[in-house]
Amino acid sequence: MDVGKIISNSFKYPFRNLAKLPLLFLLFIAVSIVPIGMALNNDYMVYFGVFAFFIFILIVPGYLLSIVKTGSRESSMLPSFNLVNNIYDSVRVLFLRIVYMIVPAIVFFIVLTTLGPASVDLLRNLQVHTFLATVGLIILLIVITYVIFEFLLFFAKARMAYLNSLPEALKINKVVGDIRNIGIANIIKWAIVMLVLMIVISFVTSFVLSIPYVGFLIYIGIVIPLIESIGNYSLGLLYSNIAQNYDDLDRLEMEIKQLRY
Repeated sequence: MDVGKIISNSFKYPFRNLAKLPLLFLLFIAVSIVPIGMALNNDYMVYFGVFAFFIFILIVPGYLLSIVKTGSRESSMLPSFNLVNNIYDSVRVLFLRIVYMIVPAIVFFIVLTTLGPASVDLLRNLQVHTFLATVGLIILLIVITYVIFEFLLFFAKARMAYLNSLPEALKINKVVGDIRNIGIANIIKWAIVMLVLMIVISFVTSFVLSIPYVGFLIYIGIVIPLIESIGNYSLGLLYSNIAQNYDDLDRLEMEIKQLRY
């Protein structure tokens, strides 16, 4: 599937399944209860909002993973909520993120402990230019490492969704292989187009925030879920370009491994 078709199908996707979206809208609205409660200085709303946020974390990441899986299989149906499966998938997504963020965290710690004290000494000695260069280097190293592993995590998530296997998503060499099979050029084109469109949508829809009282809820509860649905489905469609290349032997191996876990 070419990039143009991926983008087109992705933006049509949530509007083909409007009947299943209200529950997703409600879960996102629940997240906004905490800031509203804090703004109103209402402790009960804050407590309820924290509880709602906990429910959100347990359900929504797993549900969005199922949308990626739907896209990878080129289905146009929005998946139904399944509490057990959604919670299980949310835990897997969280674990996957933790594992992939270990290296950036280590780099952050090493860079901070090695260059941090040196930069402080430079500042004390009024070597401002050298200090700024050192701080810039620290930030650059951390950002580059984070972006690389966030990029890998993106496709590891798609791999986990399609193969329904956390161990497979943890195989970085396989994830890199998937990226190569999709094609760096295709990924760059897809990422640029999606980024531009998402920015435009976010900018245009941000005007709803000016609506008194309900604007914030509309943006959090409707606009953001739609954007998330489009983005995750688009990732699945992008991955579908190589998903069909797995032969029967690979599928059999995956099923055996899933039974073991």
